[in-house]
Amino acid sequence: MKNRIYKYFFYELIRYFAVVLFALTAIIWTIQAVNFLDLVTDDGHAFRIYFFYSILTLPKILTKLIPFSFLIASILTILKMEKDNELIILWTSGLNKIYIVNLIFKISILIVIMQMLMSIIINPETLNYSRKLLKDSELQFASSLLKEKEFNDAVEGLTIFVGNKKANNIYENIFIRDDGRVLTQVAGNASTIFAKSGYISDDEKNLVLLNGNIQKQEGNQNISIINFQKTFINLSGLSTKTISEPKIQETSTIDIISCLSGNSLFMHNCDGSKKFYRDVKIELNKRFGIPFYIPLLGFITCFLLSSKRDKKNYYSYKYIYFIIGFIILVTSEITVRYSGISLNHTILYYMVPIISLPFIYLLLIRIFKYENLN
Repeated sequence: MKNRIYKYFFYELIRYFAVVLFALTAIIWTIQAVNFLDLVTDDGHAFRIYFFYSILTLPKILTKLIPFSFLIASILTILKMEKDNELIILWTSGLNKIYIVNLIFKISILIVIMQMLMSIIINPETLNYSRKLLKDSELQFASSLLKEKEFNDAVEGLTIFVGNKKANNIYENIFIRDDGRVLTQVAGNASTIFAKSGYISDDEKNLVLLNGNIQKQEGNQNISIINFQKTFINLSGLSTKTISEPKIQETSTIDIISCLSGNSLFMHNCDGSKKFYRDVKIELNKRFGIPFYIPLLGFITCFLLSSKRDKKNYYSYKYIYFIIGFIILVTSEITVRYSGISLNHTILYYMVPIISLPFIYLLLIRIFKYENLN
């Protein structure tokens, strides 16, 4: 009988978990995908590239939503079984309530494993791959950088303005400002380019400028002016702001651990600064620490088992326990930001769920035992 109960409860909870996770992910991903349309326009990548880019961000969304979805699924499962009088049948047949608590705990361990796989392995790898996808793709500058009557700074250190665009793809009154890091590749040697007209070459790798001048600022603050009838600007190899450098969130867990241990061979910007190491520790604690709070959420929902439907405030309990669980999730996200300050902060962050789990478990046993006596 217990095996049948376990299978049924497991199926119901996982079903609710999958539905809630899918629904929330679909909503957030859709909103995020719509925002990506601006990136398509600003950065000059093809729509196909940003579609795949948005798909690759799904693991990031899932990682954030798995604990919250488990909280909602646990509450819905208990409320559904309570509403259908299934729990009453179980209690009257002699089944101990702590058995359901143990079932929820076992299922929460599976969710913890899922969360760790997502946060430790899958999410960093997909984020890193998504950035490489943007970096390796060709930019469509004709439709992105050259926007009529609009200053475009999609490329770091470069600003482009176009006055008019004719029907034959000829651009008029072109203004280009380089801070010295893009065209000249010498920091501090800024240059400004004015051209009466210009066009994109057939291979879309060069911007051809006609009848203008280049005002270049030298290191000694002198400005030299060079007039030209025709010149070229190579557009290939330029990268936009969105793919400038990999972030810590996009770095593999192995590389982060290697950086903390003093081996910075594979990790970019492992510079050894105090702030950087703090950020790295926080990211590592996010990946390993937040999953420990998932069983705690399951135990919180188990207090619904001690609430009887005939009690006056029964229906308010589901909201109370949901709020408590939500506060735990928010608190875990806030406190993890301070976990990288020192070793004591890190230990405290992990000890909170580890100590709370047996305490709440013993409290549930005590409550259920008291109910049986009455």
